[in-house]
Amino acid sequence: MKESNSQAFRRGFRDGIPIGLGYLAVSFSIGIAARNIGLNAFQGFLMSLLNNASAGEYAGLTVIAANSPYIEVALITNARYLLMSCAMSQRLSPDLSLGHRLLMSYDITDELFGIAISRPGTLNPYYTYGAMVTPLPGWAFGTMLGVIAGNIMSPRMVSAFSVALFGMFIAIIIPPSKQNKVVAGLVTLAFISSFAATCLPWISTLSDGTRTIILTVVLSAGAAFFFPIPTEDETSASTKQ
Repeated sequence: MKESNSQAFRRGFRDGIPIGLGYLAVSFSIGIAARNIGLNAFQGFLMSLLNNASAGEYAGLTVIAANSPYIEVALITNARYLLMSCAMSQRLSPDLSLGHRLLMSYDITDELFGIAISRPGTLNPYYTYGAMVTPLPGWAFGTMLGVIAGNIMSPRMVSAFSVALFGMFIAIIIPPSKQNKVVAGLVTLAFISSFAATCLPWISTLSDGTRTIILTVVLSAGAAFFFPIPTEDETSASTKQ
């Protein structure tokens, strides 16, 4: 039975609640960084509301503080969002309107992408909308509270909240890895490759963002080539056989 838009929205809302709570805690450190370069609470709130991205915001704050060009942020730090958008586009119905696609692309974070891409079948845009309800304001208000707390709490204490981000990543990759051996193998290979990239002569000299993009492109391209996901028609045909 096909899930209705309201059901998809409610399911997305439910799945997004723990992400939103995690964002509220993790974005404290973003707020501290914003406070250190002179942004006030409202500016921090608006920044996170319009740019819901942890690494991207850290890079943006660094650029603002150093008065540096934006080219590295545009091409390297945020390039993974282009990759995630391309991957998610393969899960959308060909008939989905441009308006829905633009709204969905507004908030493709690592965690929201993870829960959306793990959904079976064609992705209902209302699932994504429901998943955004808690994380988006959670990230923005967390940043605002971090700016306010900047003069009260020590940066080291607030940075400890970033541990929650790793917990969310683990929660995203473990369930699919248990269900699919290919995913489990790729996750393991990603860990090994990431560690090796910090030791190899040439690639270890690159920035963390550049290494991440290279590994993402290589591993995802290899997985798509050797382990392509069957289309719905192919799945139906194999089931009938």
